[in-house]
Amino acid sequence: MEENTLFTNDAIVFGLLMLALGFVFYTSSKKEGFWGKFYKIVPALLMCYLIPAIFNSLGWIDDGTSELYFVASRYLLPAALVLMTLSIDLKAIFNLGPKALIMFFAGTIGIVLGGPLAILIMSFISPETLGGIGPDAIWRGLSTIAGSWIGGGANQAAMLEIYEYNPELYGGMVLVDIVVANLWMAIILMGIGKNDSIDRWLKADNSAIEELKVKVSSYAESVVRNPTLPDFMIMLALAFGAVGFAHWGADGMSEYLLANFEIFSDSKSALSSFSSQFFWMITIATAIGIILSFTRMKKYEGAGASKIGSIFIYILVATIGMKMDLGKIFENPGLLGIGLIWILIHVIVLISTAKLIKAPYFFLAVGSQANVGGAASAPVVAAAFHPSLATVGVLLAVFGYVVGTYGAILCTILMQIAAGS
Repeated sequence: MEENTLFTNDAIVFGLLMLALGFVFYTSSKKEGFWGKFYKIVPALLMCYLIPAIFNSLGWIDDGTSELYFVASRYLLPAALVLMTLSIDLKAIFNLGPKALIMFFAGTIGIVLGGPLAILIMSFISPETLGGIGPDAIWRGLSTIAGSWIGGGANQAAMLEIYEYNPELYGGMVLVDIVVANLWMAIILMGIGKNDSIDRWLKADNSAIEELKVKVSSYAESVVRNPTLPDFMIMLALAFGAVGFAHWGADGMSEYLLANFEIFSDSKSALSSFSSQFFWMITIATAIGIILSFTRMKKYEGAGASKIGSIFIYILVATIGMKMDLGKIFENPGLLGIGLIWILIHVIVLISTAKLIKAPYFFLAVGSQANVGGAASAPVVAAAFHPSLATVGVLLAVFGYVVGTYGAILCTILMQIAAGS
């Protein structure tokens, strides 16, 4: 892949991504003329995601030859979570009620049921897609997607080990996972621009979310000041000091669990995902941010803490966009068809539940991404509504890690039955 990629130097790739982000923010600031009309239809956040995807599709850049996503997800994401959580009102977060949790579990149920139903539907459309016996059986490969979409990368790896899918065919499953998940994330981001209209259609009461936004914004205005160089240095010290501590704690927790408890080191165990360093890094960074929100450090929101956090989030969004190769969408139509039917069932369950309990689009979007996207993208989607809401995305993504392997095993059992029927 490297020889077909125009730019493999990460300094150049990062420059292209920043130019793309700068272009989007410059054009989206124009409220009149063509760009004003354009951004009323297409959200700026979606463009921050889509332009890098176009760069990747054209062969200019390639996530496979770049370390930028790793840097953004391991360094900038935890730093952003700390800065965005400084001003959090934990009581107001809990006042959002149980709907966020209900929508998360609705998303999980949609994925558990979606896998076997997608196999049954595809058996009528393209039965040859469902071939394979032994380690090549299609349901074994789809188990890895179930692990990824309910939990994350650690759960995906656990499912690969548990069901022993042919490693030579695994790349096809990863492709479906990435393409379908990224297409769905693009649709979610587009929906954010139509948030109010969707809430009216759902007859949703989003007053608690609006109250939280107003409360945080009012606090920020009450402590706002012209930031000085020491302010910026202290905020970055807090953010990246916490990142360092989170990595240290994550390494220690992972090593301790692996060394002392066999159940965590067994890749076939449902608890193996708790040995994931990424899981502990995100959890610790968020906990540090919450702790700091009870101290005088909270006042740094007035100096622009959440704005710096938002910059980091937008850089992460651009690196996530790099993973999307639009040219590969139709590379394996049968397998991709299963993925698209699967995610459609997930969406139908989500929309039906949201309509039933009158949940706002925010809970639908974040509940879905906490499943399908995990800890890397759930805070991104939540922060797109308001920086103060990023923590909701993290908390729901943690549930994804908890139920990921269990849910994926149940889904796989149902897929095995569906494939044999």
